[in-house]
Amino acid sequence: MSEDGFAETLTVLDRLISFDTVSANSNTELVEYVDTYLRDRGFTVHLMPDRTWQKAGLYARLGPEGDGILLSAHADVVPVLGQGWSRDPFRLTRVDNRLYGRGTTDMKGFLAAMLALADRASKADLKEPLKLSVSYDEEVGCLGIARMIDALPDVLGTPRAAIVGEPTEMAVAIGHKGKVGFRAIAHGEAGHSSLAPKLENALYVAADFMGRLRELQDWYAENGARDAGYDTSHTTFHVGMMAGGTSLNIVPHRAEMQFEIRYLAGDDPDAILSRINDLAGEKIDLEQTIAYPGLETSPTAEVTQLACSLAGTSITTKVAFGTEAGFFHGSGIPTVVCGPGSMEGQGHKPDEFVTVDQMVACHAMMDRILTTLTGM
Repeated sequence: MSEDGFAETLTVLDRLISFDTVSANSNTELVEYVDTYLRDRGFTVHLMPDRTWQKAGLYARLGPEGDGILLSAHADVVPVLGQGWSRDPFRLTRVDNRLYGRGTTDMKGFLAAMLALADRASKADLKEPLKLSVSYDEEVGCLGIARMIDALPDVLGTPRAAIVGEPTEMAVAIGHKGKVGFRAIAHGEAGHSSLAPKLENALYVAADFMGRLRELQDWYAENGARDAGYDTSHTTFHVGMMAGGTSLNIVPHRAEMQFEIRYLAGDDPDAILSRINDLAGEKIDLEQTIAYPGLETSPTAEVTQLACSLAGTSITTKVAFGTEAGFFHGSGIPTVVCGPGSMEGQGHKPDEFVTVDQMVACHAMMDRILTTLTGM
């Protein structure tokens, strides 16, 4: 392992953690830092701001023409408010084998290793290009990459492999479910609660719809596709929020419910949505709020074998959480997910940390990528 390169990884991680890139905030300072870091090392960088100029992503490349390998990370992190951190979440703190800070696991640890690789690659004789993607607003539904992905072929071409560095404890993840989220608006009739039996209560309308969704969930659990690679082996439905009404003595005329479907590749999402529309009926309006595709890569695919070799592992897995990998896969780029840290153990939690051991393993993967790109 290149010791100087690992020191650079930790230096970059310290800087990345210092940027408060909670999704509700602007991420432009971090992106400007990454942009300057890469341009100073000879990369061609294509900035991709959103229409507000408060958020931005970027694509970058270094080296000769060709397919090359793409590494992908998102810059945003989840909130810390109310979580009860015992240390400053936006300051990297090392305690023995742990590196604490918001985003160390999800997923600035991988981003730091990616940038440190960019530093080493700038001093090497690349035979294939190194390509990088940094996105925004992943944590609120993969919104950034959804806006960026159409430009990828013109800017970066079609890499022969993509690695999305979400935390997998350095196992190679070859699958995750797709997701669609909805806001359901239930309509009723306002009136005095003494006349409630004569009026349509919007909360009842929403609750009845929720009950029908639960029945549909049960149907898919019994009759839908199955994939033993997941802890929950079937398509799932989840209601996360419901609200309505203004006063106890007023029959509510409006109620709102938010729900999601996480679907297996074997279940047609259009068929699911058609059934949900039928269940909603005339008294409920449905608004799609979020959508991202799943990932289904073969364990015998060339990209899987390459990623296992680069990560130094024979372990493949499927993950419960969503990633941006489905967008790259849908653009014709063979894609897997592999990165340092544990989503189950540390993702979105107070006192988030990544272990030094995991970062060392990720650094070693980056060294193998460099060896591959230099043809050594």
